[in-house]
Amino acid sequence: MPTPDVTSLPKWKDLPPVPGMPQGTVWGLFDTPSTSTSSAKKDSLGTLNLLTPDVARAASSEIKTGKSVSLNWGLENLSCPGFGRKKLAHTFVDWRTNTRISGEDLPKYEWKEAEGKGFYTYDDEVGFNTQCGSQWDGLRHWGHSKTGLYYNGLRHEEVLKSGMLGMEHINNRGGIVTRGVLLDYVSFSTRHNISYSPMSRHPISLSTLLNIAAESNVQIRKGDIVLVRTGWTKWYEEHSEEERERWITNGSAWVGVDGGQEVVEWLWDEGIAAVAGDSIGWEVWPPASDDWRLHDHLLSMMGMPIGEMWDLEALARECEVQNRWSFFLTSSPLNVTDGVASPPNALAIF
Repeated sequence: MPTPDVTSLPKWKDLPPVPGMPQGTVWGLFDTPSTSTSSAKKDSLGTLNLLTPDVARAASSEIKTGKSVSLNWGLENLSCPGFGRKKLAHTFVDWRTNTRISGEDLPKYEWKEAEGKGFYTYDDEVGFNTQCGSQWDGLRHWGHSKTGLYYNGLRHEEVLKSGMLGMEHINNRGGIVTRGVLLDYVSFSTRHNISYSPMSRHPISLSTLLNIAAESNVQIRKGDIVLVRTGWTKWYEEHSEEERERWITNGSAWVGVDGGQEVVEWLWDEGIAAVAGDSIGWEVWPPASDDWRLHDHLLSMMGMPIGEMWDLEALARECEVQNRWSFFLTSSPLNVTDGVASPPNALAIF
């Protein structure tokens, strides 16, 4: 079977069934078939296949002023990670004294005269869980909750030895270059007198997202990345360590997009390449139904990356200044072979 034309994929309701999986499983659609000179190749990119050169060229028309905005929340910010995850460890190395600033002696290294003995120089060492800060959830992060199968049918025990679905596949395709759109629920809720806490199970419906898009004069295009601002990181920065520990480290309910067939169907039929937001999980947590957990439908069934805890505050301000909520978007995740997730290293350019 030839590789499907990504400009004319079947609608969600018409996707071919995958035995043992719910409707909306797209495994095999983006696989490369065998030819007389090459063997078949299973896909590792999912909906990022929608990012064609034509999509990138069209997205470049969003650049009008040259103003750029970083979408990366500082890795050190999440001092109270949830689920027992490791927070950022950042250590400086002083080669002048041959020590780490933590006080730990380094393995002795004798500078050769030709190297310039006695340089004044520092290194630094960084260690962190890739879920603790702005991130892309890659396709190795989440398997379907009921079957345990990851994107394209990989079993849990196969993932780490498969060579598939790692973050390096995004790097090797040239990163992510497309148009981004911001659906700013924080501003929308202010305009419409909607009161909520980001640290509660506050669902954002598809109809609300469509209303935000209409009020922002945004038309969704194939290949877009949809960013949803919920106020989660804003709440985090405005509250104390004690409150963060209560509502995040020991919390279990957060604002996000409401799961269900209508939002899954819309994401696929509109040709969305990926989703991201400033909340801890993009989808509302806990989900209303185990059958419509968006991590299942997006990551494992459709191969759609999910961006979480992105910094959208400066972006929202710039959108107001520019009076437009679409922009050129780039993201270059870490080039780590077999990586599960990564900081997005994302920029919006107006």
